[in-house]
Amino acid sequence: MPTPIILDCDPGHDDTFAILLAAGSDRVDLRAVTAVAGNHVVEKSALNARRVLSLTGVTGVPVAAGHAGPLLGEHAAPRQGDQYGGPDVHGNSGLDGWDFAEPTVPQDERHAVELMISVLTESTEPVTIVATGPQTNVAALLLAAPHLRPKIREILCMAGSTHRGNFLPYSEANVLFDPEAASIVLNSGVPVTYCGLNVTHQALVTAEVLAEIGSVPRLGEAAEALLRFRSGTYDRIWGMPEPPLHDPVVVAMLIDPSLVGCQDANIVVELHGAFTRGATAIDLAGVTDRKPNARVALELDAPRFWQLLTDTLRKLA
Repeated sequence: MPTPIILDCDPGHDDTFAILLAAGSDRVDLRAVTAVAGNHVVEKSALNARRVLSLTGVTGVPVAAGHAGPLLGEHAAPRQGDQYGGPDVHGNSGLDGWDFAEPTVPQDERHAVELMISVLTESTEPVTIVATGPQTNVAALLLAAPHLRPKIREILCMAGSTHRGNFLPYSEANVLFDPEAASIVLNSGVPVTYCGLNVTHQALVTAEVLAEIGSVPRLGEAAEALLRFRSGTYDRIWGMPEPPLHDPVVVAMLIDPSLVGCQDANIVVELHGAFTRGATAIDLAGVTDRKPNARVALELDAPRFWQLLTDTLRKLA
């Protein structure tokens, strides 16, 4: 039976491929897509989610916009001009590189948290939440409806790192944009998995990957164009012409857990550090007396990951 999921995201090029993977896999029952501010403002995140689902031809998946900033307000997170997140990486639209048609998938008028509550309430089985952006919507759900926590099978997050950060030296962007939300999720009592930069940087968009994805009927041209735009920005900003594709790795490990090696560990989010706010202190060696509160991804079978993604795109096409 396919696993029912809510995909909470901030599209974004890498979130786009998380949506494509979730929409196309026969092992996933995509119940809703909820948008949060992160890679761009929340209005553009929701619009981009609708654009991607429209491109796939998938219908019947509601899309709702959620929080426009972190739980503690705009002062709590870094900003770039008037845009919350990474327009330098994703462009002004949040999905530069392809000229999308007007989306045919409508936007659900409910707030993302309301939609999440509805999906959980109506489901006859526990639902997995996959969070590939800041965890603001997810934390707000946990606070607003604590009685529904037993209906959440697990929460899988593209978040953190066992090594260095990407937005600040020790802070990964999804956690840094709302550290309080990440801390709430980790301490919720719901099973949590963190798949961070240490693993997603093993999923590099090589020339071979571009060629394979570009050969996919119908979807390949758009998918390759989006990845080429991302490769260009990563090369310009970080000197990485073969960029990592973070977010679909989390969906892939849900589809096939054998793709990613994990370890139970305690994770604490730094909330107050002048230089380390948003850092994830992951106790892999058990040097503290804190009990594990998450599974932590450590290794990726990259060739099989890319094969899964490409095969799924071909099914969608």
